[in-house]
Amino acid sequence: MVNTTGRSTALPSPLTAGPCSQPQMMVVCPVKSCCFSPDGRLIASSSSDHSIRLWDVARFKCLHVLKGHQRSVETVSFSPDSKQLASGGWDKRAIVWEVQSGRKVHLLVGHCDSIQSSDFSPTSDSLATGSWDSTVHIWDLRVSTPAVSYHNLEGHTGNISCLCYSASGLLASGSWDKTICVWKPTTNNLPLQLKGHTIWVNSLAFSPDELKLASAGYSRTVKVWDCLTGKCLETLKGMLDVAHACIFTPDGKLLVSGAADVTR
Repeated sequence: MVNTTGRSTALPSPLTAGPCSQPQMMVVCPVKSCCFSPDGRLIASSSSDHSIRLWDVARFKCLHVLKGHQRSVETVSFSPDSKQLASGGWDKRAIVWEVQSGRKVHLLVGHCDSIQSSDFSPTSDSLATGSWDSTVHIWDLRVSTPAVSYHNLEGHTGNISCLCYSASGLLASGSWDKTICVWKPTTNNLPLQLKGHTIWVNSLAFSPDELKLASAGYSRTVKVWDCLTGKCLETLKGMLDVAHACIFTPDGKLLVSGAADVTR
């Protein structure tokens, strides 16, 4: 699990856009989002300098600097096959990139406010984006042209702060309205709405068997929910500061959370 601090960070970084030249240490703008590729080979990081960087994990080398956004880039996410990367931010646009070449594949325009979260479907043929316009858009990526259609999932009354697909295609969304919605995106059906957080939801993670959903609130707690009944099974406490992230281990036996207090 990787996480960001939102502070300016010293990183090996090129001085020009495109494929990175020999890295040099320099102070860059705050890193807003980062994630590992599913195959574990790459890390993508986004920044308030409007760019995304792709890093080789083994060599800690910058492979590409992706430029196309006009304002701070708030979210990045890899497709399950690690071949595509999605980004979104304050320019209200999402971009889908080809990882190997760094080429822009799709420009997705339709949200009315900042895009703060994104996640690919398990088959990589659609992308979910969550915005401060309180909607989730599901983009159909199966077309080969840059113009991509989408449909809305409406059920929240606050900013969408996090998204997470399950292996079977369920989609969970967390919001500033303190609720979590669990969707069947193909039917626009909303089978579950989970209530219990006292402040907005920061992070979501399905267990590998999809029986449980973990949620980290912008508080010192992480909740675990029953995906069949919507019942809160556990409220985990012990962090000294805000819980920023949560994720299950691949075998589903452990739940890992990250917080500003550098514990857990």
